[in-house]
Amino acid sequence: MTKRLKPATLCVQGGWNPKRGESRVVPICQSTTFKYETSEQMARLFDLEDAGYFYTRLQNPTCDAVAAKIAALEGGVAGMLTSSGQAASFFAVLNLCSAGDHLVSSATIYGGTYNLFAVTMKKMGVEVTFVDQDASEGEIGRAFRPNTKALFGETISNPGVEVLDIEKFARIAHGHGVPLIVDNTFATPVNCRPFEWGADIVTHSTTKYMDGHATSVGGAIVDSGNFDWEAHADRFPGLTQPDPSYHGLTYTKAFGRNAYITKAVVQLMRDLGSSPAPMNAFLLNLGLETLHLRVQRHCQNALRVAEYLSGNDKVAWVSYPGLPGDRYHALARKYLPDGSCGVIAFGLRGGRDEAIRFMDSLKLAAIVTHVADARTSVLHPASHTHRQLSDEQLREAGVAPDLIRLSVGIEDVEDILDDIRQALGE
Repeated sequence: MTKRLKPATLCVQGGWNPKRGESRVVPICQSTTFKYETSEQMARLFDLEDAGYFYTRLQNPTCDAVAAKIAALEGGVAGMLTSSGQAASFFAVLNLCSAGDHLVSSATIYGGTYNLFAVTMKKMGVEVTFVDQDASEGEIGRAFRPNTKALFGETISNPGVEVLDIEKFARIAHGHGVPLIVDNTFATPVNCRPFEWGADIVTHSTTKYMDGHATSVGGAIVDSGNFDWEAHADRFPGLTQPDPSYHGLTYTKAFGRNAYITKAVVQLMRDLGSSPAPMNAFLLNLGLETLHLRVQRHCQNALRVAEYLSGNDKVAWVSYPGLPGDRYHALARKYLPDGSCGVIAFGLRGGRDEAIRFMDSLKLAAIVTHVADARTSVLHPASHTHRQLSDEQLREAGVAPDLIRLSVGIEDVEDILDDIRQALGE
C-alpha cells in the first residue's frame, strides 16, 4: 500500500513526479496546442475516448500537475484550475445547476460570491436562499426545495472570520440528497481538509495563501469523489444522463468517481473558457511549495495581533477564532487545531470614521483589495469589497459598517504591532 504523504511533503513534491532526464521543477508548457500523427488520434480525444492534451483551454500539462498537487493536499480524487477563484465558485455550482434550479448558501461568504449567487446567477435562472450558518439544522433544512442542487459555505468566512460547522452542514446537505461545497481559501488544506468532515467538493481562490505573493489570480476545484450522483440520478441529470455534445456519453458511467471534474473541464471550460495561464500555474506552484511554512507564520503573527487588539481600549470588538473568548473558538479547535488563518476582523470605537482614519494612518500595512499574501494589508469591506450590498445584505453577510479586515503578513510581528500602535495614536 502506498504511504500517504504528509501535507508538507505534498506542498513541495506533490503533483509532479519527474522521470529520468525530466525537469525537476514543474515545467511551463507555454503552448496553446499539441500535435498528433493521425486524424483518428485527434478524433478520439474530442470524443473523450482517449486521454491527452490537444488545446490548453481545456487542459495543459503545467496546469494539470498543479491541480493534482492541490487535489492531493485536499485528499480528493481529481482537481482542476480556473483563471480565478470567482470562476471556481461559478463552475462548482454551475456544474450542478441549470435554469430553474435552486442553491442554498451560507449568508456569511465573500461579497463577490454573494453577488454572483444573488444577482448574476439569478439572471441565469438559478435561485439562491441565504441562511444563517449558525442556525439549527432544522431551520437551515427548511430552506431546501425539491429543485435544490447544493449547499455552499466557507470554512472561514471572508471578511467576518466565522468558522463553518462543516459536519453539521454535511449532515444537512446529505439529508436532502445534495453535495456540500466548501470554499477552503482562508484555511487552506494545511489547516483544514473539509473532505475529512463530510464535504464533497472544495473550491479555492488560489490567488490568496496558495499563491501567497500576490503575483497571479487563480482558482481551483477539487472533488472528493465520495458523493453518489447515481443514487440521486434524477436530481443531477447533467452527470447521470447522456450528454448530446459528446455523442450521448454519460459522465458517471464513463468516468466513475472522476465524473464531476471531467464534466466541469470538458463541458464548462470548453464553453466558458476561464482557463488558467500555464505561467500563472507555475507561479502558483512556487507558492504552494512554501504554503505549509507561511501559513504557520501567518497564524502565529495573527494570534499575537489579535491578542493585542482584544486588550486595547480603543478597539470595540475583535473576531478571530484563535482567541479563547471568540464565539467560534470551539469550532476552530475542532476543525482548525493547528491554526485558522492570518485574517482578523475588528472594529474601533468611533465607528466607520475612526476605521477610515486608522487605515489611512498605517505605514507598514497597505490598503489593498487583496488579502492573504506575505505582506500585511488592510481593507474596509463596507466601503470596498462589499460596497455593492445594501445595509440589510451587509448585516446578513456579517459585515458591520465599522469592520476592518486586517490580513496579517509574515513580517516580523513586532514591526506589525508597532505600525498598529502608531496608527491608533499610541
